Amino acid sequence: MQDLQKFFADTVETVDAELDRLIPSETEEPTTLHQAMRWSVFGGGKRFRPILIFAVGKTFGARDSWLVRTAAAIEMIHTYSLIHDDLPSMDDDDMRRGRATCHKKFGEATAILTGDALQALAFKTIAEDEDLKPEVRVRLLSEIATAAGSPDGMVGGQQMDLEAEGRQVAAGGIDRIHELKTGALIRFAAIAGAIIAGGTEGEIRVISDYGADLGRLFQITDDLLDVTQTSDILGKTAKKDIAARKATYPSIIGISDAVELAEGIHARAISVLSSLDHSHELLTEIAGFILSRKY
Repeated sequence: MQDLQKFFADTVETVDAELDRLIPSETEEPTTLHQAMRWSVFGGGKRFRPILIFAVGKTFGARDSWLVRTAAAIEMIHTYSLIHDDLPSMDDDDMRRGRATCHKKFGEATAILTGDALQALAFKTIAEDEDLKPEVRVRLLSEIATAAGSPDGMVGGQQMDLEAEGRQVAAGGIDRIHELKTGALIRFAAIAGAIIAGGTEGEIRVISDYGADLGRLFQITDDLLDVTQTSDILGKTAKKDIAARKATYPSIIGISDAVELAEGIHARAISVLSSLDHSHELLTEIAGFILSRKY
């Protein structure tokens, strides 16, 4: 686990340096917008999606320079989604990563524009990545647009999540919501590493299945943390999903069954990797980390 933590720390350092280079300075006009972008991006996030891109990419032999811009881009997309998700019209949260959310610090209008700017910059970042062949960039752009949008991506899942508030949702329904809202970007992160590294279509399909399982596992553990941890530990408002009558795994199948489900999905994710001809210890450790995470 110590080696895994070092891998996490080294990857975060690499990706943060690239994000710092790509995101406009706080002193560049319009300064308020750029301050809000930096406030949101450099607010202490776990950088799980960039880490996953690096983990899969390195498993298949990619260089850091091939991976870093796509890793930065997915963090921009993820951050934009959190900014918009925290807005009063959506989840209405005042705290993110232990400090004020973007709209609380800079106002709602600037928060909306901050998310818009980060989304646009993410696509620009991949499109202009000269370390990748043009055909690889085009595929990555298509895949990330699908994962971020609708009907098969994050925004579609967010809409379904909003519509499910206060309603009875079957287990299959919540699976679909979170397959899109959380899982789509995590799956993209996994396959992006394989695509960049030149994996075969068969290998990319295996990694797609692994990424889909990680996405579902991540959401289940996130739902469990919401009901078992404090706001101080989480860095965001605990038990917010209960108050908003959100469709979560614990609310639908109960805490003990959610824990059992997470363990089963973790086992399946590990099993999927066994068909790869590459060493996959790092990917196995990451799945274990998600299962046992405490924040």
